Amino acid sequence: MIDRYSREEMRKNWTQHARYAAWLKVEKAAVKAWAKLGKIPQDDADKIVKNATFSVERIEEIEAITKHDLIAFNTSVSESLGDESRWFHYGMTSSDAVDTGVALQMRDSLTIVIDDVKILMESIKKRAQEHKMTLMVGRSHGIHGEPITFGLTLAVWYDEMARHLVNLDQTMDVIAVGQISGAMGNFAHAPLELEELAMAELGLKPEPCSNQVIHRDRYARLATTLALLASSVEKFAVQVRHLQRTEVYEAEEFFAKGQKGSSAMPHKRNPILTENITGLARMIRAYAAPAMENVALWHERDISHSSTERFWLPDAFITMDFMLHRMNSVIANLTVFPENMMKNLNLTGGLVFSQRVLLELPLQGVSREDAYRIVQRNAMKVWEEIQKGKASTDENGESLYLNHLLEDDELRESLSEKQIRECFNFDYYTKNVDAIFNRVFK
Repeated sequence: MIDRYSREEMRKNWTQHARYAAWLKVEKAAVKAWAKLGKIPQDDADKIVKNATFSVERIEEIEAITKHDLIAFNTSVSESLGDESRWFHYGMTSSDAVDTGVALQMRDSLTIVIDDVKILMESIKKRAQEHKMTLMVGRSHGIHGEPITFGLTLAVWYDEMARHLVNLDQTMDVIAVGQISGAMGNFAHAPLELEELAMAELGLKPEPCSNQVIHRDRYARLATTLALLASSVEKFAVQVRHLQRTEVYEAEEFFAKGQKGSSAMPHKRNPILTENITGLARMIRAYAAPAMENVALWHERDISHSSTERFWLPDAFITMDFMLHRMNSVIANLTVFPENMMKNLNLTGGLVFSQRVLLELPLQGVSREDAYRIVQRNAMKVWEEIQKGKASTDENGESLYLNHLLEDDELRESLSEKQIRECFNFDYYTKNVDAIFNRVFK
């Protein structure tokens, strides 16, 4: 856990104290279940539930000798009890407490992540509505394509996050699973009813067939779900980084009063938050590999998974939570420059309207091949002129591409000046924005 990238709400779920507290919840749930089944005296069960406690420092002292953290935990708890301690951890194996305890930690942490996603979606939705009709150029391969709106870009992000929300909810169903099935998972020393009662107490589902551990494909599902989510958040961050480039400058991370961009160049305003998000996404994706490798344990169990999970589980959750909050801040406070968006939209002298012209010609009986040849021929003239530094518009404000099209005799045989000029209408490209928004923001 790196404090720099930690929020207290999530971080506290993964402290050593939280780990042991989760184990204690599981052990107490088992004691209650044994009492309900009549195996242990109710009075003893009540004493354990009321008085059982532990000391992190004491556990560490004992573990230094036993080399076994669960035994050290049990010993520490037993020291807080009397004769009733004989019922603590009765009929259970270490993984019953450890894996079920981790399930509680994962469940509570995933709940925070789900809430984070909902908050981010609301910020995206708000900015999308704000810029629903803010024109900008769409790009493919980094090259200008056709007019879109910034609101549509944000709508894409919202829709993508909505898919992640579904995935997160499904993943919650996969990971909120516990066990009290004993060594080898054969229920030889504890009946299935004990597990069912304890899981009901904890708000988890029983693992249908556990052997000695909760199966690690469940953990791998969580890791890959978080990795996918991080990748989408990085996608948004990368686009913000591009939009903030000096040559583009269509949007910018909020630059606070007193903020500094460079130790050497006082003028700098860098996209540091979104660059940070890109780096954090790389880490979260990296955690998916050991999680998937943990699926293949030897026979009923080994502990090759244990060391990796002490790393990746806390760090993946803590980093994901931090990343989502950082991205939310970026979106909520993003400075948008509609004038620069329009300036860039006009940068290529009207070339963004080429497909509109292309599609008009077949309506007039021109073949697709001839139409493409005519439209591209004039487009290449504009590219050459722009490369030589010619302005994208003439002295009358007419675009270079429009002028070339109007001067093309072959084109004019099929399209009138009015028809050509109608192809250079931005409204044509925003006519379905409302319908798209109705699809996305239901």
